[in-house]
Amino acid sequence: MSDASPTDDRNARAQLAFARLLPKLFRGGQAFVGVEASLSGLDADVATTRPPGLPHSVAELVAHVNWWNRWMLDIIEMGEAQPYPKRAADTWPEVDAAEWGRVRNEFYELLARVDTHAARPDLANPVNHEETIGELLADFALHTAHHFGQVVTVRQALGAWPPPGGGDTW
Repeated sequence: MSDASPTDDRNARAQLAFARLLPKLFRGGQAFVGVEASLSGLDADVATTRPPGLPHSVAELVAHVNWWNRWMLDIIEMGEAQPYPKRAADTWPEVDAAEWGRVRNEFYELLARVDTHAARPDLANPVNHEETIGELLADFALHTAHHFGQVVTVRQALGAWPPPGGGDTW
């Protein structure tokens, strides 16, 4: 006879399902074009070009995603709350063509860091004010997906879509 209650079993299954879902949300590739595909084939000149009528370049969008992903990972890894930025503009670094390679590589480094947290047993623990580790990880995924939708739009506006490996075009 097992000592686990039906609630414990249900919680364990939910934890496993969430841990399996998170990496898919971080990277895309099922419900939306994957982040790797969205950035593939972009040279520095295209990545740093702002299309007419749009507020950001691909590089600026990725730098903004990096800012927030680093902030969330630092909170999770240090285990302590961090203050929110005073102004939204503080989270939008300017990026020139010479910095594109660094910005892109930082995005992939942050993505690799988050992988280690997807199956943590303490996802329900509060870590940032009232936010739990799981909520921060979900926010990481949703924020990244939101801005990568904009990456696709910017690439489309620049005539740089689909990427070399293909992308959703219907």
